[in-house]
This record gives sequence, structure tokens and C-alpha cells, in this order.
Amino acid sequence: MQFRLATWNINSVRLRLDLIERLNRAYAPDILCLQEIKCVEEQFPRAAIEALGFPHIAVCGQKGYNGVAILSKIPFSPGDMRDVCGRGHARHLSVKLDGPAGPSPVEVHNLYVPAGGDIPDPAVNEKFKHKLDYLEAMESWFSGLGNRDRNRMILVGDLNVAPLETDVWSHKQLLKVVSHTPPEVDRLNRVLAAHEWVDVMRRHVPPEEKLFTWWSYRNRDWRKSNRGRRLDHVWTTPALGDAAHGMTVASEARDWEKPSDHVPVITDFAID
Repeated sequence: MQFRLATWNINSVRLRLDLIERLNRAYAPDILCLQEIKCVEEQFPRAAIEALGFPHIAVCGQKGYNGVAILSKIPFSPGDMRDVCGRGHARHLSVKLDGPAGPSPVEVHNLYVPAGGDIPDPAVNEKFKHKLDYLEAMESWFSGLGNRDRNRMILVGDLNVAPLETDVWSHKQLLKVVSHTPPEVDRLNRVLAAHEWVDVMRRHVPPEEKLFTWWSYRNRDWRKSNRGRRLDHVWTTPALGDAAHGMTVASEARDWEKPSDHVPVITDFAID
């Protein structure tokens, strides 16, 4: 089975429906995982999405905030809508792709980790504490999964952590800025290790090279300043081996009209 998967923090699906259409024309993804859709399921523009060629749609929504969705041209079976941290937030959704039986189904997990606010101190910033708690809950979840050699899982989404020094425009200046602080990076690395996840993006772009997926709206000329961060991720379990054979960061989407501050990450897969 070959397919193209895109992940994108769309920052309101109803506001940026035309950008989804543009991405579909430019890259023709078979699966599109969206974060921060900012609507409940009843408000999701299902008919418009189906008209773009995505007949299979799963939505985990929340009024005005958060929310994730998986749009697919490939049939799938419903998976989980896991309340990872017990806060009642719509931040996770998974599906099982219809395709080759293999040792186990291919699961796609779409996640939106809390941003964490502005102050990197859990004692005074509840949002930052929530983020750390969420990452710890992810570690516990993945540590508890068995069959590490058999589980065929793809995890994508806005994880809101830029773990490597080259995942931010200035490691030194961002060490105390939420998204790149040591407590966040340490916890994300523990999540990676909990199920021996593979960082697909860094398989295709060497760790010593800069790699960004987010640029603040505050930057008037985002290309010139290039003060970016890699907040969006694509991971696979070891059982998928080298199934991810191509990866593209669609940075041109940051120049589209009324853009999200995130850009799509596109990965090509070939799975036996």
C-alpha cells in the first residue's frame, strides 16, 4: 500500500477551507491530519471536504478550541479518541487503515499537544503544567503498549515541542521560551523512547540542519527573519522500518492568503 500523508495545524478548519483545497491541488495527499480545527463535529464542513475527494472523515471536535480530524481517500476503521490527560480536551484521534493485513493493522494517530502558555514554570502557569502532564501521560500510554516489534503505527501532529537545537532559530535565546525548554524537551524525548518511535523528519533531514514548520504571525517578513521552530512531527514505530520514503515541508503555504502559522508536513509511505 502506497499513500501520501499530510499533517497540518490548520488553525480553524472553517476559516481556512480554501487552503485545504489548495494543498489538495498542490500535493494530493491521500490522508490529511488536521489539528486545531476549532469546531465541534456538527460544525465540521464535511460536505465540502468530501467534495475535495476525502470520503472518509473522522472528527474529534471541541467548541472554539483544539480539535483534530483525519480526512482520507483510503477507507479506515474508527480507532480511539483518547483523553490523554483527563482534561476533557479534543486532542487525539486515531484510525486503522484498510489495507494489507501484515503482522498488525496500520494505525494513524493524530495529536495536538497543549501549547503551554508563555511562562515556563508549572508552579505559576497552569497551562505549562498541563503541557508537562500531557507529555508524561503520553509516555505512560506508550510505555504500556506491548508488541513493540509488531505494532505498526504512524503518529503525527502538532506536538508543540522543538526538541533539537536545530529545530529552533536560536537555541540559546529560546532555552527559556515555551516549546524549547529543557523540561519539555526531556519529556518529549521520553515519549519517543517509550515505544522506540522513529523521528521520520530527521531521517530525511540530518539533525545538524535547521528544520522549521512554524513561524510566528508577529514576524512581518517570516522568510527574511526565518525565526522558526519545528513544532510539527511525524513518527513511526520500528515495525514500519523504512516505510516512510519521502518527506516535504510545504513552507510555501506560509505565504498563502490568511495562512496558518504552521505549514503542512507531507510524508510518502510504502507499506507491505
